[in-house]
Amino acid sequence: MKNKKMAWALAIGWMSLIFILSHQPASVSSGLSSSITEFLLGVITEVFPGSDARVEEFHTLVRKNAHFIAYLILGVLLVNALGSWGRLTLKVFLAAFTIAVLYAASDEFHQLFIDGRSGEVRDVLIDSAGAAAGIIGCWVVDLLIQRKERKD
Repeated sequence: MKNKKMAWALAIGWMSLIFILSHQPASVSSGLSSSITEFLLGVITEVFPGSDARVEEFHTLVRKNAHFIAYLILGVLLVNALGSWGRLTLKVFLAAFTIAVLYAASDEFHQLFIDGRSGEVRDVLIDSAGAAAGIIGCWVVDLLIQRKERKD
């Protein structure tokens, strides 16, 4: 019972973090991603001297990857939470994906009401791809575990 509660707490907590970040006005959100972008560009220019990476171009890449990674993590957490009741089945994976996609769509809708933000279908697709990657990763790990258990 404790593991079920923890699994759901992590999934709901992560969804709450996504909501909080989406609720930030554009100026705050952009400032956060800009500081991350500048840090990463500093690392890149240190590792690859003379690289021609520009903040403006890299900023979009950082923002879109943040969407992908946030929903990849959400997909994993949802599989963990839904799977906490028993065996991982196709229904668990499909339910996790459905919840993630609906949450992504509702998140973009929510952003329509935030100062300077907009809801983008493209972001829902990026979020959905991230969730799918996380869920597929869980499926592959589950298959590997099942294969190992059958051999033992």
